[in-house]
Amino acid sequence: MPYVRHWLRNSILLFATAIALGLVAAHTKLIQPHDLQLDRTIQTNTRTGWLNHTMEGVSALASPIAGLLILAVWSGWLLFVRRKPTKAVATFLVVAVGWNSTQIAKALVARPRPPRQFMLDPEIGSNSFPSGHTAFTVSAVIAAYFLLRETRHRRTVLVLGTFAVLLIAFSRMYVGAHYPTDTFGSVLIAGSAITFVTGVWHTWLLPQLHRVPLMERYGLTQEREALAREAATAQGIAYVPGQTRAGAPGAPAGGGRHRKHAAR
Repeated sequence: MPYVRHWLRNSILLFATAIALGLVAAHTKLIQPHDLQLDRTIQTNTRTGWLNHTMEGVSALASPIAGLLILAVWSGWLLFVRRKPTKAVATFLVVAVGWNSTQIAKALVARPRPPRQFMLDPEIGSNSFPSGHTAFTVSAVIAAYFLLRETRHRRTVLVLGTFAVLLIAFSRMYVGAHYPTDTFGSVLIAGSAITFVTGVWHTWLLPQLHRVPLMERYGLTQEREALAREAATAQGIAYVPGQTRAGAPGAPAGGGRHRKHAAR
């Protein structure tokens, strides 16, 4: 997970911007009519029988049940199969916090769902702003990019991830569950939460990860040695095996939470 400079300030600004957008959209007439018009344009001009089923299926891929299953399998694979506990915990936090941060925004903005008569499958869940489905997809894409940002696959992740976010966002408007600003707001909300997580991770959580039960059993020391060696090589500094940072095994020499290539 990379370290983001000014993470607290930036996360607060992003979150405040998203909440302001949601409040304007939900409680004024500046955005609401345009939101509804765009929703109706999509639904009127593109809905057909086969596409209805397709978009409902696409939307279900980022549903709460599917999201929990994906997150559990992904984190479990990193921990138990790949034996990468640092990456497993970091991935879990990025997706879980980015995704569930929408619940705070939903409570603060309290925007009703679009009219039920326009929904393919009427929603009975929480408020409309922001879209939890879109936020889950954004968070999963960012987590995947964090894992692969030092590899040749990073551009592929960005391209496919952007397509996935746009597809899920479109499906939520298509089925009538969200307004356009709901999907855009979820990008801001998830981004603010993940920015916050990167700071908390490097400031408090990562140095204490070795205290979590079973982390050493699943290869924490070996993973940290590999990550520290990689970070030192990227910075062109000497790596001292076994040197610790804040009591954590395997941190690189000359470490600090402001390193450009911090442990993922």
